[in-house]
Amino acid sequence: MSESLKSPGWWVGIGLALFVSVAAGFVAEWFGQSVLGFAKSPISAIMMAIVIGMLVANTVRLPENIQPGLKFCTSKILQIGIMLLGIRLSLMGAGQFTLVALPFVIAAIAIGLFTVGVLGRYMGLSRQLSGLIAVGTSICGCTAIVATAPLIKANESEVSYAVACITIFGLAAMFFYPVLAHQVFASQPELAGLFLGTSIHETAQVAGAGMMYEAQYNAPVALDIATVTKLVRNLCMIAVIPLVGILYGAERAKEDPTRINYLAMIPWFIVGFALMSAMRTIGDMGEQAFGVLPPEQWTHVVGFIKEAAERCLLIAMAAVGLTSMFAGIIKIGMRPFALGLFAAVLIGGVSFALISLFATDLIALLA
Repeated sequence: MSESLKSPGWWVGIGLALFVSVAAGFVAEWFGQSVLGFAKSPISAIMMAIVIGMLVANTVRLPENIQPGLKFCTSKILQIGIMLLGIRLSLMGAGQFTLVALPFVIAAIAIGLFTVGVLGRYMGLSRQLSGLIAVGTSICGCTAIVATAPLIKANESEVSYAVACITIFGLAAMFFYPVLAHQVFASQPELAGLFLGTSIHETAQVAGAGMMYEAQYNAPVALDIATVTKLVRNLCMIAVIPLVGILYGAERAKEDPTRINYLAMIPWFIVGFALMSAMRTIGDMGEQAFGVLPPEQWTHVVGFIKEAAERCLLIAMAAVGLTSMFAGIIKIGMRPFALGLFAAVLIGGVSFALISLFATDLIALLA
């Protein structure tokens, strides 16, 4: 990390993501008002940040030395933003959302792992590549892929193919699913958030989709429940990745077995999210927050943290666009591409069906 701080390229990467995030806000407002003629722009700054980033990345050859800075934005700054989002929810609200999300998350993971694995072997793909696509689609994208790869002895090309699939179809879902969710769950934004959280692959993509939904349809609860649902999926790595190691790693040599560090599978930003939620819960108690801050000052503090969270996520989404290369579609080949497409549609379809059938009754039961 200290070496990165001394690298001009690292700072340029962060600066480029920051510049795109700021420009996206102005472009979204200008396009919605001046071009489309709306009094308030219907174009989300999050969507515009990703689009501008992708256009830059695929038309201008960005220097390699700025990639670490962009990666820092898509990982650490994203995680800080998600952690700070915890201030939007009390522990009671976060706990209720967790209980609602858990059965849908478990069902989607189970169906995804089994079906994608069977189909992958039928298509002649290796067990390892099938497993990586299955776990990346079902749980939490690239993080699950990277954590699973050494356990099942996947090689570099298999990891690259799986990451490319997750990136391509996750980005497509990030743009399309908020529109679909609003068409079906317009009167129930909590169901829209649940759908986004269970069906989109990457944490960054879920955050982006949730923020688009909030901005487009004025439904902050959709972002809240989408975030909590995705964090529940992330925690499922602890149980699912060892299972994937058993199911998908059997055909390669078992010498030098990989030891599983269960503690490392708990992302620090999930703990941070819970702590911020606890801070909000305690702060809202009594006449003064923590016995010190008057209500109006506590409201300002909460508002400032919310704004900081949204700014972090906007910078992270700009970096996501700046690291999304269309060339990845060509590189992965047709069979992995077809399996990745099937996996994405399967998880989306299963989530959509289960939420449509059971989510309303479950929310009413837990209310």
